[in-house]
Amino acid sequence: MDRTPSKPLAALWMAGWLTLMLVIAIAGREAAREINVFQLMEMRSIIGFLMLYPLIRANGGLAAMRTTRLPQHVGRNIIHYGAQLGWFFALTLIPIGQVVAIEFTMPIWTALLAATFLGERMTIWKITAIALGLIGVVVIVRPATSEVDPGQLIALAAAVGFGISVAMVKSLTRTDQPVAIMFWMLVVQSAAGLFPALYVWQWPAAHLWFWVVVIAFCGTFSHYCMARAMLHADATVVIPMDFLRVPLSAAAGWLIYSERLDLLTVIGAALILTGNLLNLKPNVSPAGVQK
Repeated sequence: MDRTPSKPLAALWMAGWLTLMLVIAIAGREAAREINVFQLMEMRSIIGFLMLYPLIRANGGLAAMRTTRLPQHVGRNIIHYGAQLGWFFALTLIPIGQVVAIEFTMPIWTALLAATFLGERMTIWKITAIALGLIGVVVIVRPATSEVDPGQLIALAAAVGFGISVAMVKSLTRTDQPVAIMFWMLVVQSAAGLFPALYVWQWPAAHLWFWVVVIAFCGTFSHYCMARAMLHADATVVIPMDFLRVPLSAAAGWLIYSERLDLLTVIGAALILTGNLLNLKPNVSPAGVQK
């Protein structure tokens, strides 16, 4: 498995993550209107496993999925499962743009956890990228002064869970290949959600299967892209790139749901893009040697 540090390769894999996460937000909103979230999560895990199996075979089969860090996989995926449930619930309660914007408190938790527990160094460029990204999110969302919606609290809790999950993924990539990380995610989450899904099960209408398959595909391979990106760069480099999902979601809302794209949204997107470009600058030692 190639683990060569490379910000361009990390950025390329993150482009795949961004595309798939944008699609899953739209598909999740459509499907969750008619399918219970527990059932949707279970279908996503089972179908995702079937989609991943050819990649498992290509990477050595089930024998190659063995791990010496099973407790970490279980812990990470229980947290991630809860965060995903909250994310899908939030999509049914508040607008997509608001869910995605609140989700972007996640890099704060990820950066802090990665620096504290994984020993990653917080350079001036990483700090600047995170700061500009968060400012851009605030400019776009312009938090309302009204009472906080329960959906916003659920989305915030999901963001904290995602931050913990991402930091744990970075740790797991040091010993396990991305396919194995995906394998254990689908296995653990299928087991965790089986009984709740059976309790609320109702056979989906024919038109909903399209959305379920899209969610399964994007949900499975988006995490593969994230895991691959983290092979080539620190979590504090990879995660700020995800800020681009905010302006992309705003653009999708404008094109698909006729949501207004105003000047402040454009300014916020520019701040986020600037932060990501700064984050891609190479770290240079005092002697002028690129690290």
